[in-house]
This record gives sequence, C-alpha cells and structure tokens, in this order.
Amino acid sequence: MPLTRDRAKPAVPFGGIYRLIDFPLSNLVNSGYRQIVVLTQYKSHSLDRHIASTWNLSSLLHQYVAPVPAQQRKGKNWFLGSADAIYQSLNLLDDERPDIVVVVGADHVYRMDFSQMVRQHIDSGADLTVAGIRQPISLADQFGVLEKDPARPGFIKEFREKPADAQGLEDDPQSVLASMGNYVFTASALIDAVQQDAGRVSSRHDMGGDIVPAFVERGTAGFYDFKFNDVPGSTDRDRAYWRDVGTLDVYYEAHRDLISTVPVFNLYNWRWPLISGNTGLPPAKFTHAEPGRLGHASRSLVSPGVIVSGATVSGSVVSPGVHLHSWAEVTDSVVLDDVDVGRHARVNRAIVDKAVRVAEGATIGIDHERDRGRGFTVTAGGVTVVPKGAVVEP
Repeated sequence: MPLTRDRAKPAVPFGGIYRLIDFPLSNLVNSGYRQIVVLTQYKSHSLDRHIASTWNLSSLLHQYVAPVPAQQRKGKNWFLGSADAIYQSLNLLDDERPDIVVVVGADHVYRMDFSQMVRQHIDSGADLTVAGIRQPISLADQFGVLEKDPARPGFIKEFREKPADAQGLEDDPQSVLASMGNYVFTASALIDAVQQDAGRVSSRHDMGGDIVPAFVERGTAGFYDFKFNDVPGSTDRDRAYWRDVGTLDVYYEAHRDLISTVPVFNLYNWRWPLISGNTGLPPAKFTHAEPGRLGHASRSLVSPGVIVSGATVSGSVVSPGVHLHSWAEVTDSVVLDDVDVGRHARVNRAIVDKAVRVAEGATIGIDHERDRGRGFTVTAGGVTVVPKGAVVEP
C-alpha cells in the first residue's frame, strides 16, 4: 500500500514500461514454456487487462497466457492460499495432462531459464524441486531456508521458515539457500499433494508453508541452486539477480538497481528480452535549452511519451505519459504513468503513482512531516509515496 490500493501486486508498474508480472512471464516464455495460466483473485482487473492486451501468444500453436479467476469450483470458498488456488484449478491440469508443472510467484524481479531447472528435476527423480538463491546468513530470519541433505546430494533435508540459527552452506559458510518461491513438480505428485492438503483442517493451504514441508518430510524434495542458472546474455554483474518486491523500500531500491552506469539488473539484455506491451506512444521529448531552463535527464530511465519541458531529471525512472514542466526537478524518484509535475515543483526520493497532479511550486519528499500531514506514506527508508490520482498542492 498504497500502490496496491487499486491493483493486485503483480500489476504494479515497474521499470517504466513493465509491470511486475512481465518478469516471470518473460522468463517462462523465453524458457520455451508457453502454456501458462495466471491464477488471480484480489483487485485483478488491471492485471487481467494487461495480460489480455499484452500477452497474446499463438493459439494456432496452442500457446497461451490465460488469467483464471477464483471460481469456487471446490465449494463456497475463494482461494484460501496458493496451494488451494492450484487445488481449485485442477481442471486446468486435467485438460492439458502435463508431465511437469512449473509454479512461480508473479511479483519477483529476476531473469531465469526454467528449462535448466526442469532438466535437473527430471534427472534427479525428485517429485518437487525448489529454486533457492544464496542470501547472507545474517538475513536467514527473513526467508524460508533450504538445508541440504549431506547424505543425498541435490535433496533437501529440512525446510526452515525464518530460522534464527541457520547454518551456512558447506561451500559458502556466510550464505544460506533461501527459497525463491519457484517450484517444479512432477504433475501427479502435485495433484496428490494439493488434494491431501485440501482435507487438512489445520493447513494454511500455502505452497511454501504446507506443500514444500510435506515433500521434504517424505524425502522427495530436491533443490536447484540459482547461482548455476546460466541465462544467455547475462554478465557477472547481473547474474543471479533476484528481488522479492514485497515492500515499498525494496520496490524503490530495485529501481535504483536499474539506473547505474553498469546496472545491477540489466534491462538491455537482448538475448533474454523482457516483454511488455507496445504502448503506441511517441518517443520521449526534451525541450528548451536556455540558461537555467534546460530540459534534460541524467542517470535516469525515461519512457516513451514523456515530455521533459525545461525540467531536470536525475537518478529517476520516469514512466510513459509523464509531463514535467519548466523549472521542475525530479530527483532520485520513481514516477509512474501520466503524472503531471508543474513549474518549479520539486520531487525528491519519492514514488509517485499514476495520474498524480503536482501543482506549480509544490514539493514532495522535501518535508516528511508535511508529507505525512497530507496523508502520504513515508517509508522507514525515507521515501515518500503519493497515491494514485492525488493532487499535490504547494
């Protein structure tokens, strides 16, 4: 909140022209997997619309990305958790009858070739393979941690949720293997697991909290170390990058990763493209070149349809349709679609949601107490967040 006030989190814009869901969908399509369903529930209209307008694969080749809303197929409940979402959607597996099912979260920023994980899953004979990313052991209490089985290479001995006493990896004692929320299942094992879970009154019906521990307890859960995923076009700088964009501060910092000279996460890897909709907007435009009134941007991403009219942009990500008027300043900020920033206005260390109007001479992120007084969110990291459609007066 407030970015999810009117939309599901996977529909939150990111990186100027994308939405969060474009990252996992791009990974799946680039991996060669093109029969994809997106299980949706809360505030899903903009997400459904984005998928319908953007992700049109070839029906002739039986390829699709299909949003599937909660339908109460197994009773009068909506989805009770991620495992229940799959349980209530088993008709989709009955229709396709796959051997393997890949299950991924819809709101993480990363590049991954899932075909390599699927290949390991098949070779290992596991019923479930969990993708793990190496994280500092000091952060173990923020993740579900996969502990390797020393007697069975490639398998998980224990899955521990946010442990305070985690043990480091044998080849990297200062790191643990944290679950990424990405799974590969043998289809029959997945179906059995969610059917059994549905009958457990004490279950939270959650993939990470209930399904994965059940496979670990049976000794049929393997792990895949994301460190060894080799995405075409990746570099040592951005290889194995992954962000769970779960808070406003992480969302803000993930944007910072995009704009450095050598980006921590590189949007310009043409060999593993990140796919999004064609906006149909004209190129970005920079106008005025007078002393003290120069339309320019530095260390920034500027999207199509943006007009920088005698304004200054630095260290920021500016989304389509934004208009920045003369003498305005936007610094170290994330500005979403169709925002209008008036003359002499200043925006600093802020996330500005869609269709916000910043009046002439107004400020955001300069005085946090004033920001809070106007009902804006100020994060623990000192980032001001302006909700969709707000009007910011001087």
